[in-house]
Amino acid sequence: MKPTLLVLAAGMGSRYGGLKQMDPMGPNGETVLDYSVYDAIQAGFGRVIFIIREDFAEAFKSGVGSRFADRIQVDYAFQKLKDLPHGFTIPEGRTKPWGTAHALRSARNLVKESFAVINADDFYGSDAYMRAAEFLASPRSESDKAHYAMIGYPLVNTLSDHGDVNRGICTRTDKGLLSSVEEYVKIEREADGVVRGTSLDGSRRQVCENSPVSMNFWAFTHCFFDHLEKEFTIFMEISGTMEKSESYIPTIVDTLIRGCQADCSVLSTTSHWFGVTYPEDKPHVVASIMKLVESGDYPSPLV
Repeated sequence: MKPTLLVLAAGMGSRYGGLKQMDPMGPNGETVLDYSVYDAIQAGFGRVIFIIREDFAEAFKSGVGSRFADRIQVDYAFQKLKDLPHGFTIPEGRTKPWGTAHALRSARNLVKESFAVINADDFYGSDAYMRAAEFLASPRSESDKAHYAMIGYPLVNTLSDHGDVNRGICTRTDKGLLSSVEEYVKIEREADGVVRGTSLDGSRRQVCENSPVSMNFWAFTHCFFDHLEKEFTIFMEISGTMEKSESYIPTIVDTLIRGCQADCSVLSTTSHWFGVTYPEDKPHVVASIMKLVESGDYPSPLV
């Protein structure tokens, strides 16, 4: 069975100032997401599920999803504030969903096969999709652990010149397995030239700019949804009533690794990552895509 691609596209792009998932970046009006789905099809993915919000569903379906409806099976999952584990209700005053883990959970009833997860607004490169597809197609050794993977990129290649970013900072073993991943927010190169970020405990720390980081490109077998449900329920019990609490996919993977419930391969790729966090990032992305088109990596127009 071909793997499925899950696309996290529910965010409004608050720092960017609009729905960057629909912002033209290619020479013929292509979006970053157009290239992502194209690469997934070329790598052998058989279905794409866009995780979006209902309030912009029609615009998204007509502006993005319809472009691929005749080339790959397209489905939609909706991230809803009220979609919580049994026994939980929306805390008074809460208006924001609970992060990427909550978004991914929205697709739990639609997926029965192995799958990859990406952000809608990140350009990961064709080789990254090939590496993920190969991992998902490879035989699994008999083990009491689940076997997952992530595509790793050097932190320094994922910073923005125009503001701070959020990243999952990773460490890995000599065998290429992820040993831990810690979510940092507000990462940037400061005036003294040092790259620093704020950890989840609120402390400001220096981070190694060559560390592999998670750009939220994951490869999971279906059993991840069982792990996700358990860990998200625990998160809601502990932090769900906090006004701005969020549950992140890297944090859940880290918990599973530490609990010896799963291992996670860090897959190297020859692809270059680039993305748009701020409006000022757009010219770099446009130029990078044009270079790939001119070198023959992508047709023009794309579809």
